[in-house]
Amino acid sequence: MFSPSQADVRRFFCSVYAKARQGQALEAIEIIASQWIDEHPEYHAELADEEAAVARVYEAEAGRTNPFLHLSMHLSISEQCSIDQPHGIRQAVELLSRRRDSLHEAHHETMDCLGQMLWESQRAGRPPDGAAYIDCVQRRATSD
Repeated sequence: MFSPSQADVRRFFCSVYAKARQGQALEAIEIIASQWIDEHPEYHAELADEEAAVARVYEAEAGRTNPFLHLSMHLSISEQCSIDQPHGIRQAVELLSRRRDSLHEAHHETMDCLGQMLWESQRAGRPPDGAAYIDCVQRRATSD
């Protein structure tokens, strides 16, 4: 199983940003990451300085979004949808995307469900509940 460190993740996104800006060829996963980076110009300055990005501490209490966590969640949801794991996530995100008329907004709402599932899993000391995750996304897709 692949378990990158926090620094590895940050270096990955900074590298993708740099390669895309320089017009270099990107690997398949980097193309997806680059598309999400493009959707978040507010993160570009942080992605441009790799060493500062690796050193920065993001505190939830400070009210700032961690761009690397945010982009990682976009990438995770994209990968989940591409292989439909957990089963049903692809359809749920597609429904939510059509409902919101935006894949980006659908991802942000899906992130709320993903975060809730992970928080509950960690709090209870049990594996993540994929069915509850799918249900959460589906509820959002069918409500106003």
